[in-house]
Amino acid sequence: MMFARFKKAALGLASAGALAASAQAAQMPPVPESIASQQTLRAGVRCDQPPYGYQDGTGAFAGVETDMARQIATWIFGSPDKVEFSCVTAENRIPQLNGRRVDLLIATLGVTPERQRVIDFTIPYRWGASGVLVHADSKFQKVAELEGHTVAMPKGSVQAKWFEDNMPGVKTLRLNTAADSLQALKQKRAQAYAHDAATLVVVAARDKSLRMLDDPYQLSDAAIGVRKGEEQWQAYLSAAIKRMHEESLFRGWVEKAVPEETRPYYLEVFETARPDRK
Repeated sequence: MMFARFKKAALGLASAGALAASAQAAQMPPVPESIASQQTLRAGVRCDQPPYGYQDGTGAFAGVETDMARQIATWIFGSPDKVEFSCVTAENRIPQLNGRRVDLLIATLGVTPERQRVIDFTIPYRWGASGVLVHADSKFQKVAELEGHTVAMPKGSVQAKWFEDNMPGVKTLRLNTAADSLQALKQKRAQAYAHDAATLVVVAARDKSLRMLDDPYQLSDAAIGVRKGEEQWQAYLSAAIKRMHEESLFRGWVEKAVPEETRPYYLEVFETARPDRK
């Protein structure tokens, strides 16, 4: 009898959960006909930035942002396989979007006034900060100490703009990809590598010859990018992000993509309010 009562309670909870999920789905805005008629979601993602977007040893797309795209495809088309990924870089991602090669960007895209002039953004799905990676035996302790030295960074990144505006004495070595920037540091063509702190946390954890400066800067939001004039699509994607948070989906994606030693950082940026907004 005890088991029967437990089973009945469990079924009741499952039914309640199903009803809640159904109610949430009913609250989602309509999908634009231009997207629904395609039968496939075309997503621009990063292919060289774990744990957000990358290709694993088999060439398969992986990472938290690729899982976000698969979830959106599931909600729209009923299958996580109904998504076509395109690799984008910091430099070419906005041209890829505005050139209509992709339907959206989930590509470590920080919200900036400059970008808001040419594309629109959804609500943020995480916050982040910029960081600097140096050799473990480097003399540098603070970002300000990089004045007069060479810092590698991806072209078109928010870090490139930040150094241009705030530390014009730094020689910026702007390269095509995050991998190229890291290689420049390791080959000592640059004294530091500036990028998203979350990306650098992973690199530093895997390579003990490198370390991050304990000096975060440039707090920012990351959001999905859409073309100007696509308000219905923007509203749908914002609702999708809200639903992802309500259903605690980011935790599972982070646990899948992030090693245990760096996982607390990522859970914080996806699940808590930005420090300057608490």
